[in-house]
Order: sequence, then structure tokens, then C-alpha cells
Amino acid sequence: MSFRVEPLARQNWPAFVDLFSVSGPVGRCWCMYGKIGPAYRQRLPDENRRAFQQSALSGDVPQGLLAFDGEMTVGWCQITPVEAVPYLKTRWTGAEDRREKTWFISCFYVRKGHRRRGITRVLIKASIAHARRHGAEAIEAMPLDGSKSPSATGSGYVSTFESAGFQAIAHRDAAHPLMRLSLS
Repeated sequence: MSFRVEPLARQNWPAFVDLFSVSGPVGRCWCMYGKIGPAYRQRLPDENRRAFQQSALSGDVPQGLLAFDGEMTVGWCQITPVEAVPYLKTRWTGAEDRREKTWFISCFYVRKGHRRRGITRVLIKASIAHARRHGAEAIEAMPLDGSKSPSATGSGYVSTFESAGFQAIAHRDAAHPLMRLSLS
């Protein structure tokens, strides 16, 4: 399958809203977990949406990528400088040699009916190119090791990151390694 990937911007904000306007965790979080942690659950979904919109559309660097199948938005990947996800930066330790220009892939969402079609893999590849274009020296992620936990994940799977060249550098717990890809 061939998917088109675009950085999140004002002109495709409605496509992002369409993707996230579903019930369940994605419709409540609006990618605020990395910024404020579990406190997103205490806020109304519209408050999270407004906060993310203000943050995502106010900077010079897009805070994520959208995948399209034709005109339908089918996937999302939040990829930002690590400073843009302060909750994750402090919580996921183990990267004591973290460089200043480290970026973080913090979450994915793939529309139901489009899962298991390689969209996450496409978004990781596009994220690497996106971060490189913006001067990143390394990318980190904290995916789930599906062989150690049967949980669902919004952070991707270790095997997918390994196939893109990421390596585990630390562990929060057995099922969640901190992985890094050096771009230098």
C-alpha cells in the first residue's frame, strides 16, 4: 500500500480533528499525555483539543505527521523535539547521554479498519526524515515489547522500531525499553 504523509499544519488541522474525533482514549487525550501526563484525564476532551491545537499550530516545527489513504486521514505520529513532551522527558529516564537535539516519537494512532497495513512503519520512516530535516541528531521512543506484554499500545512496538534501526538503550520496565536511533 502507498500512503501519503504530511506534517501537521493549519491547512490539514481538520483532517487531524477528523481522525481524533472518535470515542476512546484518543478522543480524550488529543496527544496531551506527553505534555502533561495523566492529568489529561482530569480535563474535558475539548480542553485537551484546544491546548494541543494551540501548541501544535503555534510553533515553526510541526509536532507530528498525518498519514493519508487517498483523502482519508488514516494515521498519526507525534514526533517532536524532546523538550515538547516535558512529562515524558522527565519520566523516561535512562538516556543520560541525551543530546540537545534529541527528538521523541511519543505516540501513534491508526484509524480502525486501517490497522496492520504498515501505516506505523511508514510513519516511523517519515518521522526519521522529518526529524533529520529539522536538525535532530537522535530520535528516541518508548515502544511496547509485545513478546513481554499483551497490552495494546499507542507507542508502537519494539519490533517495528528495531526494523527501522532503533536500539534499546535503557528500560523503564521489561516491556518498555527506551530506544534510540542516532542520526549523526
